[in-house]
Amino acid sequence: MTRRKRRPGKPLLDKGLLAVFIGGVLLCAPLLFGTSPMLRPMADGLRTPAWVAILLGLALLALHWLVSRTSTASLSPESEGRSDRPTGVLPGSKDMFPPEIPAAPGTARELLPSGSDDPRPSRQQGWSAQVFRDIEWRRFEAVCERLFAQAGFEAKTQSHGADGGVDIWLYSKNATGPVSVVQCKHWSGRQVGVKEVREFLGVMTAKGVKRGTYATTSTYTPAAAEFARENGIHVMDGVGLLGLIARRSKEQQEQLLAVAYEGDYWRPTCASCGVKLVDRVSGKDGSHFWGCVNYPRCRSTMPVRYRTA
Repeated sequence: MTRRKRRPGKPLLDKGLLAVFIGGVLLCAPLLFGTSPMLRPMADGLRTPAWVAILLGLALLALHWLVSRTSTASLSPESEGRSDRPTGVLPGSKDMFPPEIPAAPGTARELLPSGSDDPRPSRQQGWSAQVFRDIEWRRFEAVCERLFAQAGFEAKTQSHGADGGVDIWLYSKNATGPVSVVQCKHWSGRQVGVKEVREFLGVMTAKGVKRGTYATTSTYTPAAAEFARENGIHVMDGVGLLGLIARRSKEQQEQLLAVAYEGDYWRPTCASCGVKLVDRVSGKDGSHFWGCVNYPRCRSTMPVRYRTA
């Protein structure tokens, strides 16, 4: 997680208000000290710097307004904040999602109104790689959480905010404290590299946890897979996850599918606020992108794959 960006023009607003306040105080000085023969000359001398301070403050406030208008108009996935908890890549990057996601043979799609070529995925009736392509990152984490819970672990996740490099903490009835940690990467079109796995090992070491699992909808580079084996990290790619799900009972598979397609499963979640992002339009080029409902306090954005009908 990256720190939330400071609101554009906020220093100008603070300084402008401060200058106007100081100017107002100086203007009031003649009223307070004007009756004193000794202090009256000093009070009269404060009138000029008082007006200078007020005019400077008004100029700063006007500049703040212009900066805020410009920032709002130019908001886009390429220019605004990032939400890299689920992907670790910049919003708008081709590594986050492929340009086009082909439907599985025979898969129906619920289309947007006439004139739009941006489909929203329909629910699958069984488990396949298409399910991972349909759902957003938070749904993938929820599937992994339920998958480990079915194996007998007590799985705990953090819905939003800085996660410290751990998405799921696993607990056992026979041990005190977490027995393992899980990192989830909902990636498509990009392999998990040794850099990401090495960072996960650093988190495990810092947390004092010896067992860890790295789960992704994508695949691993050979170097990342070798590094994981050498350091005792269990890795599962998209194929491995589907194989593990296939070994579950029919009832358990249906439970996992229900978790995957819960709610607005295609609409991404804000990693900072834990709320669903909304469809916004860039003032720069008219393109659509996902933005947080808490803008401008939160500037998390993601590129659009699917939009609401």
